[in-house]
Amino acid sequence: MIDLHTHSTASDGTDSPARLVEVAALAGVTTLAITDHDTTSGWPEAAESAGRHRIGLVRGAEISALARTPGWGTGVHLLAYLHDPTHPDLLAETDRTRDDRTSRARRMVDLLGEDYPITWEDLLAQTRSGTTIGRPHIADALVAAGVVPDRDEAFATMLRPGTRYYVGHYAPDAVAAVRAIRAAGGVPVFAHPGADARGRVVPDSTIEELAAAGLAGLEVDHRDHTPGRRRRLRDVAESLDLLVTGSSDFHGEGKKNRLGENTTQPEVLEAIAAQGALEVLR
Repeated sequence: MIDLHTHSTASDGTDSPARLVEVAALAGVTTLAITDHDTTSGWPEAAESAGRHRIGLVRGAEISALARTPGWGTGVHLLAYLHDPTHPDLLAETDRTRDDRTSRARRMVDLLGEDYPITWEDLLAQTRSGTTIGRPHIADALVAAGVVPDRDEAFATMLRPGTRYYVGHYAPDAVAAVRAIRAAGGVPVFAHPGADARGRVVPDSTIEELAAAGLAGLEVDHRDHTPGRRRRLRDVAESLDLLVTGSSDFHGEGKKNRLGENTTQPEVLEAIAAQGALEVLR
């Protein structure tokens, strides 16, 4: 059971990196990827836990990016696997993104605080030192304040794009991000590319552009993809000779996603391992 997309408290998951690995092992996962948003800070703790629990570990990150098409752009996420975490170009982009995420969260909390009992200190209470701060932490603060019952309700209402509380954040151009991941020795896979419930999805022409820049694969099997969307993405992947992955996008108690609910085939994992600068810890 190979699950290549999960989150810990290093970003917006609710389990520590060590606990994430432990929970995955208990769930029967044999190889896990830790892919926190724009950070690799959870890697050392996850690696130590993987050794104790005898589970394979793919070290990765979920990189925020912006795909530009004529007349509009949309935020996308790229899973970077087995890259050099000290590579200056990629590190500069993730540092800038994390800093802007924090500034954006402050602005959103200020706006929400005009109408709801929420402060910046309430948000910080939902994080730990070094966490990549994002909207899920705002949602958790709203839940703790009794404003909404859960994260899903917060995202469906006040935290979604288009509301007066929503503020965007910096993200690098998606083509440039793919190239930066490759330059760092990483293997870039487009995360949930057909999740239209999250907003606009990119056209096939954008996936073609990313493939030309070095994209390695598409995360096809994801709970946010309908059966029809999965079939279409498989066809796109086949036409562009891209790898097909499946993952849970697990966030602990923060979302309904369950470990191992979608998985990746062993031969795809080996293809990713063959391309990465780092080894899969086994």
